[in-house]
Amino acid sequence: MAASLLPALSLSLQFGRFKGVERHRAALPRHSVTRWIRHALDIDGEITVRIVDAEEGQRLNREFRGKDYATNVLTFDYARGPVVMADLVLCAPVVAREAKENRKTLAAHYAHLLVHGTLHAQGWDHETSEADADEMEAYEIEILAGLGIRSPYGR
Repeated sequence: MAASLLPALSLSLQFGRFKGVERHRAALPRHSVTRWIRHALDIDGEITVRIVDAEEGQRLNREFRGKDYATNVLTFDYARGPVVMADLVLCAPVVAREAKENRKTLAAHYAHLLVHGTLHAQGWDHETSEADADEMEAYEIEILAGLGIRSPYGR
């Protein structure tokens, strides 16, 4: 898809203060984050991406989802139209651990999680049924392939 045909994106990219933040900043240049998210958007978006430490990630997951652990990405969607408005919160230590376990680059794993979170912001949900999960995974694979990133699901 040509860049001019992609939806517009107003992006706020924020990094918390934590040990090793420089490595995460290097894996997330603004132009890459913008590209990854725009490829996952169906309409224009206003999205904040915040990279946090394990403590903040766990606190947010506990407060908003009732799950007392740090997860890789949390999506807070506020509007799905006429503009997608959302916050995507990614937990740096979890993302780094998963990337290492799955033998992926940190940037490739961030790309996957940003696409995943952006789809959630537009109403996609993999927890509603196996069919919905399969459909969402297939769409993620398609988007990532268009970005030159191999399937995160080993297919």
